Amino acid sequence: MSTATAPFALTSAPLATGPRRGRLTLAHGVVETPVFMPVGTQGTVKTMTPHELEEVGAEIILANTYHLLLRPGPEAVRSLGGLHRFMGWSRPILTDSGGYQVLSLTDRVTVSGRGVRFRSHLDGSAVDLDPERAVDVQIALGSDVMMLLDVCPPFPSTSKALESAVARTHDWAVRSRTHLARRQDEGTDLGLAFAIVQGGTDPELRRRAAGDLIALDFPGYAHGGLMVGEAKTETFDLVQATNEVLPVDRPRYLMGVGAPDDLVRAVGLGVDMFDCVLPTRNARNGTVFTRRGKVVIKNAEWKGESGPIDPDCRCYTCRHFSRAYLRHLFHAGEILGPRLATLHSLAFYLELMREIRESIAAGRFAAMSRDFLAGYAAGEAARSREAAGARKAPPGGVE
Repeated sequence: MSTATAPFALTSAPLATGPRRGRLTLAHGVVETPVFMPVGTQGTVKTMTPHELEEVGAEIILANTYHLLLRPGPEAVRSLGGLHRFMGWSRPILTDSGGYQVLSLTDRVTVSGRGVRFRSHLDGSAVDLDPERAVDVQIALGSDVMMLLDVCPPFPSTSKALESAVARTHDWAVRSRTHLARRQDEGTDLGLAFAIVQGGTDPELRRRAAGDLIALDFPGYAHGGLMVGEAKTETFDLVQATNEVLPVDRPRYLMGVGAPDDLVRAVGLGVDMFDCVLPTRNARNGTVFTRRGKVVIKNAEWKGESGPIDPDCRCYTCRHFSRAYLRHLFHAGEILGPRLATLHSLAFYLELMREIRESIAAGRFAAMSRDFLAGYAAGEAARSREAAGARKAPPGGVE
């Protein structure tokens, strides 16, 4: 398999650990980076139609190999024309390998040198996933970008456990590369395959793991096993240390991150791709994101508020509905509430990424980053003070 030339071109200065703007050309379209990928674990971004995702500016979404392997199954998806046709989404799709489920479903998982055996969270049946099958499932789904199977260790882990996870992840990357070459020789259409750097919170181990994966020459590399319990300052130190090693001309993907301020900080360190459930999961539970921090739309303070979630936002939700109406929908248990909240938060995330890209192109990312982070932190601090005051107030709010 030839992976020497990745379809990724930097359109800004090729910095190793600074903000970069790029373009990733995939089978189902071009993705401008830095990019945020809404999470559609089971072939759907919850509450959103593909048309709505396009309207808010999603260029690529993420789906999950483990969950789609369980249902409806890769062969069912293949027989129906692949995941794009199955879910009615024409733009690129990245599929995770199922490696994160080694961590999130730890009480249902057995890991060996061969691969992973899951006990299905649906019916308890045994599900085997090895590096080769992870590749085959993602080929059947028709992924534009497929992630290699890896071992994501928990936090904290011993040095021995981290070394073992790195060694096994590298071994599986070698096997994946061999299998990809075999499938390519058979004439199979392949998406891009990204390798995942593990190593926990040990910066030198992560750098060594990255170097070993770079020697295998993949089209892209991901930071795995971060934001799983370590301090955020440590996360960003580890990202910077690893980016100093990763090839400048390949996309870097920080998996499972994050909050809006996390995205801005990570872009400043040279990260190109992100995914996270925060905007969609929080929205379904009544918390939305704005430039001035999070807004808990279910709170009583919005009962008579006629203004939108965010006066600076031009999404469909903010153009048509008030905070009072959104609050009413959530308290009435109406499905429209989570839908409108999700639409807003995704629109906010994707507009933020567009603003980031434009600021990089114009050479003003530093100022944009400083202003955004200051405004976001001030808003979060104000909300924390208000919440603390509400908790301390006597019943009825009388001092």
